[in-house]
Amino acid sequence: MEHRSKKLLKFLQARLSREGFLGLYLTLGLLVLLAASWLFWAIAEDVVTDDPITIVDARLSAWLQVHANARLTVFLLIITRVHGTIGIFLATAVIGVYCWRRHRSWTFTLTLTVYGGALLNLLLKNLFVRPRPYFQHPILTLTGYGFPSGHTMMATVFYGTLCVFAVSRARDWKRRGLAVSLTALLIALVGFSRIYLGAHYLSDVLGAMAEGLAWLAFCLTAVHPWRGNTMSNRS
Repeated sequence: MEHRSKKLLKFLQARLSREGFLGLYLTLGLLVLLAASWLFWAIAEDVVTDDPITIVDARLSAWLQVHANARLTVFLLIITRVHGTIGIFLATAVIGVYCWRRHRSWTFTLTLTVYGGALLNLLLKNLFVRPRPYFQHPILTLTGYGFPSGHTMMATVFYGTLCVFAVSRARDWKRRGLAVSLTALLIALVGFSRIYLGAHYLSDVLGAMAEGLAWLAFCLTAVHPWRGNTMSNRS
């Protein structure tokens, strides 16, 4: 019994260690991946089966359309256009070129999360084929499917990767907290813009956030061993 307890303790210590391939980073990555994936499929199931979340979707979208404000509409149109596929792709390319020499592994991670995430989102849209919201006088008129939100997914993986990079480089918890808070605010702002402008339902945005977090966790976990080897070779 004592021998088993020591083996279990040793196993847990190894999983929480910052060193090694199967240490803390893999443990956290897998936990986030599993939790975010479960949340995504829970939302997706509710959407497919017309659970109460779809009623909340319709009521919230209708309320926002009725209470639209001209200045807020202009501001959110700018937010949503900046965070379109072209905008995020260009920003990723610029950051990738700028950081290629000094942070090659992070450049690869950002490229994988953004471009791979766009492909994943396209596949899921065509899997669920959920229509977008319909209004008689829409602010935006869009074609294609709604679930999950592409803008929100792209913002999640783009800002999420930059946030993890900033947190890994920050020397104190205040800067780390600021990076996480700013990232959450930007992702939420993009998501809200899509609901407000009538491009997506609430569940489209929440599903995209969960999808993006799961994909981000997968990419960071997969690339971590290479990033560790790269840093070791440079030292």
